[in-house]
Amino acid sequence: MIGYVEGRVLARRERWAIVLTPGGVGYELEVPDPVAAALPPQGGQVCLFVHTVVREDALELFGFATLDDRETFRTLIGITKLGPRTALAILSRFTTEDLLRIVATGDADALIQVSGIGKKSAQRIFIELTYKLEGKGPVSAGHHPALGGGVLSDVIAGLTNLGYPEADASRVAGAVLEAEPDLDVAQALRQALKRLASEKS
Repeated sequence: MIGYVEGRVLARRERWAIVLTPGGVGYELEVPDPVAAALPPQGGQVCLFVHTVVREDALELFGFATLDDRETFRTLIGITKLGPRTALAILSRFTTEDLLRIVATGDADALIQVSGIGKKSAQRIFIELTYKLEGKGPVSAGHHPALGGGVLSDVIAGLTNLGYPEADASRVAGAVLEAEPDLDVAQALRQALKRLASEKS
């Protein structure tokens, strides 16, 4: 697993660079826009933290300026139906701090600014990102404005946005809130996801 690359810039393009190490190995990396813009000219020295994606037919490398950005990338690709290039597009538009702010303020629609992400996808990404980033910044576990409405309807909407059938979402959300009626949206959604996961296992 390649985790770090240091060397000279052999070639560079938009969201792409080849770094030649002192050992004579050239690594081709995809990088977010801010990293691409900050790369030195050809021949300049650069060091990047790397995430490696191993596929049957390819070995793909993604480079980042900081460990925090690499961890945010890994968090993003852990979201349902969100691949590495969409994650790269998100980090080309938003910093890690921006994403923490989006989650903290409930501004799910901000994600629509990323090419290829529509309103429904933005809502789904926002919901999962909320729980994945919890504890890493100013993320409240309470009600998020982007989810709107009453707790039951919000939980059902959150589950359906994640791809669960509405019948299952309604059944599980109702059962969770019947057992623990004082839960807020985030807590109820978390419990509902746990129940749905246990039903699949």
